[in-house]
Amino acid sequence: MLKKMVAGAIMGTICAISGFLIASQSPQFSHLWWAGWVGAAGGLLVAFLTLGLEQLIKRIPLKTIFGGTLGLFIGLGIAKVASYPFDQFLELPNLQIPLYIFLSAIFGYIGLVLGGKKMSEVSTPYFLDLGKQMRAPLKILDTSVIIDGRIADISETGFLEGTFLVPKFILEELQYIADSPDDLRRTRGRRGLDVLKRLQQHNRLKVEFVDEDVPQAAGVDSKLVALALKMRAKILTNDFNLHKVAELQGIEVLNINQLANAMKPAVLPGETLQVQILREGKSQGQGVAYLDDGTMVVIENARRFIGKEVEVAVTSVLQTTAGRMIFSEIKNGGNARKLA
Repeated sequence: MLKKMVAGAIMGTICAISGFLIASQSPQFSHLWWAGWVGAAGGLLVAFLTLGLEQLIKRIPLKTIFGGTLGLFIGLGIAKVASYPFDQFLELPNLQIPLYIFLSAIFGYIGLVLGGKKMSEVSTPYFLDLGKQMRAPLKILDTSVIIDGRIADISETGFLEGTFLVPKFILEELQYIADSPDDLRRTRGRRGLDVLKRLQQHNRLKVEFVDEDVPQAAGVDSKLVALALKMRAKILTNDFNLHKVAELQGIEVLNINQLANAMKPAVLPGETLQVQILREGKSQGQGVAYLDDGTMVVIENARRFIGKEVEVAVTSVLQTTAGRMIFSEIKNGGNARKLA
């Protein structure tokens, strides 16, 4: 924000000084004392229009700009050819310039509009797509992954870089949750806003808020998928259902829960673990313990050791969509140690 203000101030100063000098030194206006100040005001107006045009152009895809510019030049060329017979055969010099302006406006506008629209229907030239190929793919953040908060911790490690996109409808949903009368939802929503602030402070990341909406899509998830398809971006989420829907449509998904499961230490049958049995399992005689990363360990015939620390031997490992479960049995008859 500060950089934009400084750039705007420099642009306004240059345009105002230039307008003042042009107006005050023009022979037609040099005798008027206020001509320079009018020129300075005109220069400021040009600066504001330039900055506004910059914001508008930034939202237009490069393909559309390239196609519109090409179409404009072709349209102006056609206008020149169309006005040639009138220049040669009509001895009306007063009409030549207005006629050329008239034809240029018509054919230039047609070329500009058709070039911009039709360019999106053809494949992007290599030199236009080169920058997109060289940079990291765009990543769209889902509400669930923002509220979860682990994305900020992962980003601080340097494993994630590039540009994170936050659509307007995601930000609105986050704000709606933060304003909820329910204390838990309100806390989660405010934590999500804090996470976005942390992400903005990372030097390796760039967080952009996208105003583009997808009105034809119903629901936040549908809009997210449609926007990812349009922008050829990845989706960062914790939502299992959104993950599956996006994958069916060919969108690459980065799921933080899958990453967390992949980072859990590998446990093989036959290995031993030192665990604390906390409660009874579903089947008769079973005990349940948890590793430091939250993985559930089911121990056969361990009900009598609830509240104690024992050494167990891993018998099998079951990987499910919800996570990983380890099945084990008491080793060496169970040399238990009671918890303090």
